[in-house]
Amino acid sequence: MDQSGVLLWVKAEPFIVGALQEPPPSKLSLHYLKKVAAYVRTRATERAYPRLYWPTWRHIACGKLQLAKDLAWLYFEIFDNLSERTPEERLEWSEILSNCTTKDEVEKQRNQLSVDTLQFLLFLYIQQLNKISLRTSFIGEEWPSPRNRPKSPSPAERSSCHNKNWNDYNHQAFVCDHLSELLELLLDPEQLTESFHSTQSSLLSREAVTALSFLIEGTVSRTKKVYPLHELALWQPLHAANGFSKISKTFSLYKLEAWLRACLTTNPFGLSACLQSGKKLAWAHKVEGATKRAKIACNAHMAPRSHRIVVMSQVCNQTLAKSSETLVGAHVRAHRCNESFIYLLSPLRSMTIEKCRNSTFVLGPVETALHLHGCENLKVIAVCHRLSVSSTIGCTFHIMTPSRPLILSGNQTVTFAPFHTHYPMLEDHMARTGLATVPNYWDDPMVLGGEGTDTRVFQLLPPSEFYVFVTPFEMEGDTAEIPGGLPPAYQKALAHREQRIHNWQKTVKEAPTQTKMTCASFLRAWTPG
Repeated sequence: MDQSGVLLWVKAEPFIVGALQEPPPSKLSLHYLKKVAAYVRTRATERAYPRLYWPTWRHIACGKLQLAKDLAWLYFEIFDNLSERTPEERLEWSEILSNCTTKDEVEKQRNQLSVDTLQFLLFLYIQQLNKISLRTSFIGEEWPSPRNRPKSPSPAERSSCHNKNWNDYNHQAFVCDHLSELLELLLDPEQLTESFHSTQSSLLSREAVTALSFLIEGTVSRTKKVYPLHELALWQPLHAANGFSKISKTFSLYKLEAWLRACLTTNPFGLSACLQSGKKLAWAHKVEGATKRAKIACNAHMAPRSHRIVVMSQVCNQTLAKSSETLVGAHVRAHRCNESFIYLLSPLRSMTIEKCRNSTFVLGPVETALHLHGCENLKVIAVCHRLSVSSTIGCTFHIMTPSRPLILSGNQTVTFAPFHTHYPMLEDHMARTGLATVPNYWDDPMVLGGEGTDTRVFQLLPPSEFYVFVTPFEMEGDTAEIPGGLPPAYQKALAHREQRIHNWQKTVKEAPTQTKMTCASFLRAWTPG
């Protein structure tokens, strides 16, 4: 096999799930990350390399980069959630945290956590994806245009892929534009000049190329199997092209970079491929009088299970309900859905809701991230590992989550409330995604955006306005009540309301006929729904 038989592409998940949809702190720039990279390699005996432990990262982030401790933990925890762990391991971690009674006990348990150091450096660098660029703001992204950058998407694709975290053209362009910097982050200190730059003779370790597999994977022509980058790079016939030496067990940085640029292509399992050649799903009904028809597509027929994507757009004025194998473990994106009830009752890998209005979303457990952007007057009901919201107006979130909800920039009147529904397979789906009922931080959001520490951007739903939501579908399964129950104040409010209704019913039953008619009419008018 020659070099032309290898196809490489940039993975979607690190950007969809891992890149925070907010400009990063200035201290996460390449300049500082290079200093961090050099520092951790000299602290191998202090739990910094090749595994970076939470106490060491906390020291670096808070002491040297001047980041807040909560923000340092946020980045560490987001990356840890991307690591390969079984659902059982995640549930065990939740149980450990739920047994902690103080913040000090929680911190003691966190101190045992570690992440791959080199991959974590790459993860921190891709936070630059959503950095605000004055050059781009003025002249767009087309100039200057390196030859190896991907071609621009068509107008139709551009309108559907505006979100940088979902746009695989952006993923590829980002890696191509910053490939030299990404590789320099992975170099051992002795391979760099005093100003932290590489040279023509710089050598990259096998461990560094293994770390780069966090962002890049590929395949061999005429095969369907997907390989991590390092497995392909270490294949004998490619050594001459990518500069691997069996003697030194290293890669020539210069040759490896040239090989990567020559082989990188568009992600065959990304959003653009799904929009172009994905399987159309007839899940939505045609609504009479609607000017635009709902579009729902997936790539399940051509993508490995871990690369599944489902996109839905313009679902309007209807109820859409699905529990489908197509959704299981998929990254799902809902775009411009209005005036609808949308039930996706399967375990999801991630969920993104954009530019939707006046609708209710009821979701199966979301294993990684649930993100909303540009939405108005939505009710979202979900168990999820992490929730983040940006540029929303008047949205209410009934959630169960082991992470603090993230309020990014541009939000108005965000309301948080307890998770308040169930469906028969819910607890089974939670077990499959490694999500437990405790700890649950639904009521402790973290304001991260331009609002700073202004807590007025959100509120907790008053118990007096709380009602249980009934998911009106029959399915097989054993869940017959809300997992974990309700917080005492909300349970008390429900019980008080039910007692008032019972008292009214008793009064009507015992009253004369004319009074019964009057009370019954009043009760119907007073009872919601």
